[in-house]
Amino acid sequence: MTPTRRKFLTALPIAGAGVLGVSFWRILHNMNDGSFDPRAVNNPHVGRPIPTFSLPGIIGQGDGFSDHDLRAQTRPVLINFFASWCIPCVQEMPGLRAISRKIPIWGIAYEDKPENADAFIKRDGSPYERLAADRHGKTAIDWGVTGVPESFLIIPGGRIIWHGSAALDPQTFENEVLPRLAKVGL
Repeated sequence: MTPTRRKFLTALPIAGAGVLGVSFWRILHNMNDGSFDPRAVNNPHVGRPIPTFSLPGIIGQGDGFSDHDLRAQTRPVLINFFASWCIPCVQEMPGLRAISRKIPIWGIAYEDKPENADAFIKRDGSPYERLAADRHGKTAIDWGVTGVPESFLIIPGGRIIWHGSAALDPQTFENEVLPRLAKVGL
């Protein structure tokens, strides 16, 4: 091995450790000043019109809804993707019931058996004004859903202005959703 190659091989791990150190420092610095949120999920649909879809209802819970129904709304609507098999969905239900007194919530059962979704909704009282079933999860893919529960704030005309990728609670609603409604004058 030549002396030049030996020096290069010796310097390589030191340079790699330096690059990693600087990268970690930048991440921690940006987390500290609030410019980086490691829990944030980038959804390219925020700011865009809702995807085209038409979903059937859940047996015993109405006829379902489509993008046309959402676009025809004259008030903001929260869309909540949920499933009966999802533990965080169970945990967010009390919060959703409280939020439903302030804004209509339309639910979409994600990859759920109709009988299980119906029992889930009836168990503790439904926060949903309207319900639909996405049995195979294809509509959720079009919305950019990565897991349940996830919620979207839709303004009249059918544009998405907020996306939450965790269980929604009243505090998150007050801190994240209401300011966005105020920003668009609603």
